[in-house]
This record gives sequence, structure tokens and C-alpha cells, in this order.
Amino acid sequence: MRRAAVHLHGHLAGHLTQDEHGYAFAYAPGHLAAASAEPVSLTLPLRAVPYVERVLFPFFDGLIPEGWLLEVAEQHWKLNARDRMGLLLACCHDCIGAVSVHPLPPDAP
Repeated sequence: MRRAAVHLHGHLAGHLTQDEHGYAFAYAPGHLAAASAEPVSLTLPLRAVPYVERVLFPFFDGLIPEGWLLEVAEQHWKLNARDRMGLLLACCHDCIGAVSVHPLPPDAP
């Protein structure tokens, strides 16, 4: 299982998980309770129930670099272009925009 903390404007918004069944994204309770809470994407509106999909959510897939930058990432980290979660974890901790994705150790709560 691979996990990531998803930050919005520098604050924890939720967690993205990949396991043998696919992907799940859940908003952090603290983010949902905040008066200024906003969704990370219009396709992932705020809700307490996790989102679950067999493939990586299009919003997160869209954060992964393309073209020559993707080639550099694949060669530098020796990642397969089909390993979308691996690319997301390796390349998206400092994205352009409000959302960033930070890898979590497997044993993190």
C-alpha cells in the first residue's frame, strides 16, 4: 500500500491511498471542520465519505508532469510511465497551484 498526504494551500486536506483494489481519497476531518474548507478539486467535492476508484482520480493524474519533464522524472527516479502513483509521489510535492502531494511511510497513521 502506498499513501500520500494531500495539502491544499500548505495545509493537510486529506489522504490518497493506493492498494491492490485501487485508489481512495479521503478528506481529513480537520479540513472538513474548518470554516474555510474548500475541495482540492471540483471533481472531488467536500464530503466525509472517501472517494474510491479502480484507477487514479483524473485530478491527481493531471498533476503528473508531461512531455520532456515526464521523461526526466522517469529516467531520474527509474519509474514506469504506467506507475501513476509512483510518478505522483515522486514529482508532485511542489506543484504549480494550490495542491501538493507528499509521500507517507507505509506505517504512518
